[in-house]
Amino acid sequence: MIIPHRADGGKNDVSAAELLKDERAARGWLTQAFAPSTEQWAQIERFVTMLIAENAKQNLIAASTIPAIWARHIADSAQLLALDTREGEGLWIDLGSGPGLPGLVVAILSERPMLLVESRRRRCDFLRAVVAELALDHVEVAEAPLERVATRPAATISARAFAPLDRLIDLSARFSTESTRWLLPKGRNAVKELALLPEPWQRMFHVEQSRTDAESGILVGTGRIAPKKRGKA
Repeated sequence: MIIPHRADGGKNDVSAAELLKDERAARGWLTQAFAPSTEQWAQIERFVTMLIAENAKQNLIAASTIPAIWARHIADSAQLLALDTREGEGLWIDLGSGPGLPGLVVAILSERPMLLVESRRRRCDFLRAVVAELALDHVEVAEAPLERVATRPAATISARAFAPLDRLIDLSARFSTESTRWLLPKGRNAVKELALLPEPWQRMFHVEQSRTDAESGILVGTGRIAPKKRGKA
């Protein structure tokens, strides 16, 4: 398993027994962690149905993961919300949102203002269809490369599969504030990618064990990051 590294030297890992290995475990954890309302359960179920149907038209998730969609995608997304339990209604920005993972899952469970950033038209069409179908009025879809998205202060920044870590942080730094929470799933390379960051950035982050994959980690950090200075052309 990934060994979590915390900035405060503490330990906050997920035991092998606690890993969400199947659909029943994933649903049970969602119930325990978030106590979704009847409406929220219906919204998640509808999202899953739409995601599977759309996946036959465009490659949104690996077909091999559909039998385990609740563990591999829904709980995998929701675990990010469990890592940011702060009070408040600040903006959550999900970078490279793709099919809305984790952004739409978080938006359903928390009703936090959500900005889904995605540059691909067909994926954005799907995101907008889900937002309309589920009446998620607090969700906005930005169809553009991140470089063209207007700067807004973010309470939380997430990115499930967007870019190499150093580039991801540099591109999104302008959205960060002193209290921004960074939630960046990095799979098996979490510890390695963290070690390659500049030292000031390393001190901001620690690695949390994924609840859905024994070999995966999530980079968690808090604070403002100054964008790299660009040289003159």
